Amino acid sequence: MWRALLRISACVAVSLLIASAQRVDEIITKNIEARGGLKKLQAVKTIRQTGTFTIGGFRARFVQENKRPNRVREETTIQGMSEVTVYDGKAGWHVSPFSGRKDPELLSEDDLKPIVEDADIDGQLTDYRHKGYRAELIGHDSVEGTDCYKIKLTMKNGDIRYYYLDVDSFLELKIETQRIIRGAVEYRDTMYGDYEEVKGLYFPFAFESGEKGDPNRLTSTVDKVEINIPLGDDRFSIVAGKSNPKVSMLAK
Repeated sequence: MWRALLRISACVAVSLLIASAQRVDEIITKNIEARGGLKKLQAVKTIRQTGTFTIGGFRARFVQENKRPNRVREETTIQGMSEVTVYDGKAGWHVSPFSGRKDPELLSEDDLKPIVEDADIDGQLTDYRHKGYRAELIGHDSVEGTDCYKIKLTMKNGDIRYYYLDVDSFLELKIETQRIIRGAVEYRDTMYGDYEEVKGLYFPFAFESGEKGDPNRLTSTVDKVEINIPLGDDRFSIVAGKSNPKVSMLAK
């Protein structure tokens, strides 16, 4: 009898796991459809987003450019000076004149993590299994009074992302990240809002992000999203005229 009960319990457990996996995939599929659909997402070869952000009284312009496969360039300009971070699909580098560093510096594995995530033009949930990630439906949670599905995405490197998807629109309202940076867990969250349609795809035009518990939040507003514009590969390589990149002091 006990063996029969154990077999039944095992079957029930497997059935629940399968049902849970099917449920989370259904929700992710609806999220992709809400953003414009898989076909339109995969038709995007390049994206440029421009806007402004403020933090601690500072105001700056930003430009983020993405190009398949897995290339991204992020540029922040304050009073005519530009800080640039780029990932070309294999390596990342950074130029920070605000810190007195005029030459490009290679990013360490830990410092690469946020930029590598930004380089995923489709987003981490899209085709997550092929990327080696694991998705779980945690249940429901509230974001500023809005009921959301909460999905836990475990990435190949062990970092975790929690997605809060509006139960009505299936769009992201918040993403929490847990990254292991130099042996310690870094907690951050980003709020999303003001979704607008651009060529059949929906993008958030407002962001608010910061480390958990830090009252200084970065508030960003997107002014313009451009899709499938010409972006040369040189936009995602070492800056012309710069010396060979050095390993950042932060990476030592």
